[in-house]
Amino acid sequence: MTAPSFAQFKTTQLAQGFDEVLERPWAPNTVVGTHSHPFAVSALVVQGEMWLTVADDTRHLQAGDRFTLDRDVPHAERYGAEGATFWVARRNAA
Repeated sequence: MTAPSFAQFKTTQLAQGFDEVLERPWAPNTVVGTHSHPFAVSALVVQGEMWLTVADDTRHLQAGDRFTLDRDVPHAERYGAEGATFWVARRNAA
């Protein structure tokens, strides 16, 4: 399966009710401790690798992997030696 372009990802996510779509680059070896967001997330990793921890479950994500998070879900993030970039759609409404 061919990866979508950012424009295709954005169009699809907006059609699914997300409010905004952003590109999020992260520097190598960045660690973001446990936190939450007041919005739901649908994301596609497009470069590098990261580890996403929710409760006791840690997922290793690489380019082509997708992840979702409901609003207010505590999670932590760790980015690989080359950093990572993901495209993220945010749904601010409850």
